Amino acid sequence: MDPVMLARIQFAVTTIFHFFFVPLSIGLVFMVALMETLYVVKKQELYKKMAKFWGHLFLINFAVGVVTGIIQEFQFGMNWSDYSRFVGDVFGAPLAIEALLAFFMESTFIGLWIFGWDRLSKKVHLACIWLVSLGTMLSGFWILSANSFMQVPVGFEMNNGRAEMNDFLALITNGQLWVEFPHVLTGALCTSAFFVAGVCAFNLLKKKHVEFYQKSMKIAISIGLIGSIGTALSGHTQAQYLVKTQPMKMAAAEGIWQDTADPAPWSAFALIDTEKRENTFEINIPYAMSFLAYSKFEGSLKGMETLQKEYSEKYDSVVGEGTNYIPPVKTTYWSFRLMIGFGVGMILLSLAGVYLWKKNSLEHSRLFLKLLLPAISFPFLANTFGWIMTEVGRQPWTVFGLMTTADSISPNVSAGTILFSIIMYVLIFTILAGVMIYLIIREIKKGPEIHEHVNAKVSTDPFSKVGA
Repeated sequence: MDPVMLARIQFAVTTIFHFFFVPLSIGLVFMVALMETLYVVKKQELYKKMAKFWGHLFLINFAVGVVTGIIQEFQFGMNWSDYSRFVGDVFGAPLAIEALLAFFMESTFIGLWIFGWDRLSKKVHLACIWLVSLGTMLSGFWILSANSFMQVPVGFEMNNGRAEMNDFLALITNGQLWVEFPHVLTGALCTSAFFVAGVCAFNLLKKKHVEFYQKSMKIAISIGLIGSIGTALSGHTQAQYLVKTQPMKMAAAEGIWQDTADPAPWSAFALIDTEKRENTFEINIPYAMSFLAYSKFEGSLKGMETLQKEYSEKYDSVVGEGTNYIPPVKTTYWSFRLMIGFGVGMILLSLAGVYLWKKNSLEHSRLFLKLLLPAISFPFLANTFGWIMTEVGRQPWTVFGLMTTADSISPNVSAGTILFSIIMYVLIFTILAGVMIYLIIREIKKGPEIHEHVNAKVSTDPFSKVGA
């Protein structure tokens, strides 16, 4: 098999698996901080119990996420050493800041939060969990600043065949970063909200700890509505930015082979023939593509055929004549639609949840509660398909306009070696997933009361009030 394709498969597997945990950590710790804030402000023990229970699930997810993140980093030295040499000077600063500032900040204040319930004052303890939440967001910011450079390279100069950073400010003010970062944050809120809502629905169907899960459900539904609408709006902004910076990706995501009419229709469904470079069947929504691209019902878009000619004139001198700049169209097209589909599903469910809440029938609607169980997967799937569209749609580039994927792979790495490492990674991920699922299910079965019993034991420690 082709080593480049195997290396790409391995990177996709490790990245997708790692990103199951990242948005859940970012969103869940934010919700825990919000719950503890309600406890400090309202002085109701129920909110303290909520912060402890959901915080424990956050800790399990965070721990597994750290392990998968370490595994992911191994690949840069294993399979992508030429890429690492090319961008190392640019990536070094944001990734170092992420490790030294954001990750250490998270780890330090997580420890204080875990062991500080009866040792710190309420406000200091609350500040700890908010700092953890801030740390997770900053971690995402610095990682995305590196990814944004791959999409839209800025703040660098070429020196001896390497990209070297010469403007750190340009790196962190990259337009791609500031449309990508809000999209990831709002997606993280959706992930945590639907995870919490699904767990609540499961227990409400069984009539267990009704008041606890009812309150948690209301918070989750509120965050879910804000997050899902925010994700749609930030996604719209990101799509408009793509039209300007990566028009080929946008054309592939919409299955546009030839230049569109003005106004441009949006392709809701298409049967794509990549050999003939045409769509054999389409269902279009008039004017919608122009609105998606320009926020007005007029304007046309260039097709992949036109862009192939333009890219050839611009980039053949960099990567060689005859390069195909059209990404895998079917994968880009359908991953985009699946992302949108699951996003719309989250908006509709959130709106239904708010409606039932206002009707005082949220916990009594068994159909709605049952729908929330499979809906736990919606944000995870939307996140996954969104990243597939983002990364596959950028092909054949690793760093757009500068370095191709084929030029990024480590030299002298055999297909057999990569295949073996894929098998090992999948085995490790399967074990990690099994352990995490077991631990989370065990905690959910124990219920929120277990944390009160643990706290009661800790409070008997004669030194437990030190520093309070």
